[in-house]
Amino acid sequence: MRAIIPVAGIGSRLRPHTYTLPKVLLSVAGKPIIAHIIDKVVSEGITEATIVVGHMGEMIREYISVTYPHLPVEYVEQEDHLGLGHAIYISSHTITSEPILIILGDTIFDVDLHSVLKGQYSALGVKEVEDPRRFGVAELTDGYISRLVEKPENPVSHLAVVGLYYIKNTALLVSTLREVVDKNIRTKDEYQLTDALQLMLERGEKMKTFMVEGWYDCGKPETLLSTNRALLEKHPSSRKIESVVLVDPVFVSPTAKLSNCVIGPYTTVGNNAVICESVVRNSIISESARVERALLENSIVGNGSVVRGSYKRINVGGSSEIDFY
Repeated sequence: MRAIIPVAGIGSRLRPHTYTLPKVLLSVAGKPIIAHIIDKVVSEGITEATIVVGHMGEMIREYISVTYPHLPVEYVEQEDHLGLGHAIYISSHTITSEPILIILGDTIFDVDLHSVLKGQYSALGVKEVEDPRRFGVAELTDGYISRLVEKPENPVSHLAVVGLYYIKNTALLVSTLREVVDKNIRTKDEYQLTDALQLMLERGEKMKTFMVEGWYDCGKPETLLSTNRALLEKHPSSRKIESVVLVDPVFVSPTAKLSNCVIGPYTTVGNNAVICESVVRNSIISESARVERALLENSIVGNGSVVRGSYKRINVGGSSEIDFY
């Protein structure tokens, strides 16, 4: 089975970090977002992938080729940001008659997909949310999806479609995506996958839903930190480091260098990071970053950045240097 993973977004809500690094390569709970996604789909028996790249796509290609050398991957370039439907449409040459799993590249999921992938019908992952207006929404009748609406102004359902799509009838999906593009059917000025799925329903395709409680958004600094916190709680560390107090749950890379500091709770320290004479909690210290004589909380320090000084709350992109005096 093939997974299609669109990761072409520029990640504007995660700037300044995404000026120097694609969003899906930002670290959370010890590894990049894309690694959480690929590890999950591989564990569910997915044997090949299509990855839709755009912004700094060469960095994504390099990371995946090094980290997953045995996973067959086809890359598709999405030069224009015309929506999720467009991303899947331009990937249609990689789709065969076999079922596919579409999984969004800015969200980490913790859900058992075994029964979904063995199911008789297409199925969409959903979660009940208070305000579904920024999502696609599924309306149900007798246990099947009767209607899908993208970002409704007045939603009648609170079942938000959260970015996991198991599609059995791939030929019909490709056909409806082509219709959406050919007829220039746009919602919020983009070609939406939801609109193509709605056309599938209108042509008699049966679809079900499955609940996704473990749904972790990585789209903004605050949600990236909350996702880091939730994932660390699932896998607390038991490491001990001389002259360092670790307050679980934390993740500290084996290649990080720590001295005379307190780390945690809810803190990730990436590869080759250096922290000394500091207190860091509820934060992400990325690869090759350096933190000296600082008290950091609710902070993200990007790859290769340097922070020296006193207590602050910061959001520092990659390849930066900040001194507090």
